[in-house]
Amino acid sequence: MRQYSKPRRIGSVSFENRRWICAGTTRPRGAHLETSLEIDMTEHDMRFSAWGRTTLLSALAAAATTSAPAFAGDATPWARTVLAQAAASAAPQPSSSLQQLVGEALRNNPEIAAASHEKEAANQRISPAGALDDPMIEAGLINVPIQSLRLNREDMTMKMLGVSQRFPYPGKRALREEVAAKDAESAGFGYRETVNRVVRDIKVTFYDLALVDRSIEAVERNRTLVGQLLRIAEGRYSVGQGAQADLLRAQTQLAKMSEELLRMRRERRTMEADLARALGRGAETAPIASAMPGLEPTLPAVDELRETALRNRPQLLGLKTLIDKGQKALDLARKDYYPDFDVRFQYGQREKDLEGMPRADVFSLTVAFNLPVWGKQKLDPKVAEAQAMREQAISLYQAQENELFAKLRQQVAIAEQSRDSAKLYETGILPQARLALESALAAYRVSRVDFPMLLDSQMTVLNYEVNHAAAVVAYNKALAEIDQLTGKSVAVAR
Repeated sequence: MRQYSKPRRIGSVSFENRRWICAGTTRPRGAHLETSLEIDMTEHDMRFSAWGRTTLLSALAAAATTSAPAFAGDATPWARTVLAQAAASAAPQPSSSLQQLVGEALRNNPEIAAASHEKEAANQRISPAGALDDPMIEAGLINVPIQSLRLNREDMTMKMLGVSQRFPYPGKRALREEVAAKDAESAGFGYRETVNRVVRDIKVTFYDLALVDRSIEAVERNRTLVGQLLRIAEGRYSVGQGAQADLLRAQTQLAKMSEELLRMRRERRTMEADLARALGRGAETAPIASAMPGLEPTLPAVDELRETALRNRPQLLGLKTLIDKGQKALDLARKDYYPDFDVRFQYGQREKDLEGMPRADVFSLTVAFNLPVWGKQKLDPKVAEAQAMREQAISLYQAQENELFAKLRQQVAIAEQSRDSAKLYETGILPQARLALESALAAYRVSRVDFPMLLDSQMTVLNYEVNHAAAVVAYNKALAEIDQLTGKSVAVAR
């Protein structure tokens, strides 16, 4: 590297047999172009090498510690940016734990609360369904003469007190209670399905939020780098070594990235609002931080997931319960062909006769039952209705089972493709793109590559970084869908 006359040095790092100089404002005018270019190359090299980035940040931090006044006043903008990034990376970054958000939703989500109340209400309907009707009590005067209106003139005149109770045909009460119990069981599965759906929504939105945050971070980082490329192009243009088109291209790219940041920040607010709604939070809520998920090493086979879904998916279990309920309702409808019974007991108290002699009290015990003679008009349609409802439940179960298996295959295919894409970006595409960018930077320094190719290389790395994050998020979103489809249990707070 060419050394200039008496530059003011604030720190230096030796990396890969190169010496990088962070120069102050007192460097000669002619040294601006090459030194700035070398600093910009250093930032790219350090960004794509974890060891190199750590070394550079440590050295700059040490320089700032030993000569704080000089560094604060004379550091280049890029050096100040690196120090700011070092401070930011050292500070703990707040992030909302996904498990904490799920627990909050289980406690506060109104849909889950409504499903819980529905389940409780269904459970409370079981006992009344099998209970007897309320008994009837009657009281009155029997056989009172119209002319005299006296209670002691006729022998059959009496004061009567009676009670009656209806008893359904044997087996009806048990069937009614079983139908109500199946309803309650179905409501319980509905509650579990609601919980799983809300958890799925929270996971998907959280992962989308993480993708937006990672994309914003990548675009902001690359916007800073493009801004430095713009300053390099300005320096080359000022000494007659660059073209004005390079400046315009870099400025256009910066404007596009700024517009992209506005769009992503708007999307983030929308996703944050959706997540706050799922968590049961009010209108005023604290910002929700996110964290990028990782890649799980294994994914169960489709057949294994299918068996798990048949055993655990609340929606399928609820439809099975509806089939059982339909069978019980059909048996109950057939029981209506048999009569119910009314048992009545009456006690009559008679007054003394006209001569003062007491009359004996009397009682009566009767049994009445209905005659189901309107079978074709009333009972046959009820049986046909119960049969149709049962067949409907069977068809719904088959349709839901087929849809479930199709969705499982789709989500497994998405998960496998996303996982393979993420690994390909990690091991092949991104490292090669970063090496290509380093090569373009080195070639641009000696005017072997034009500025548009250098800028395209920078934007290619940005796009690949975003694509890699999108593949990781797509994989985890597919896992969230698979968890819901297979009925993966969640710790329920209620």
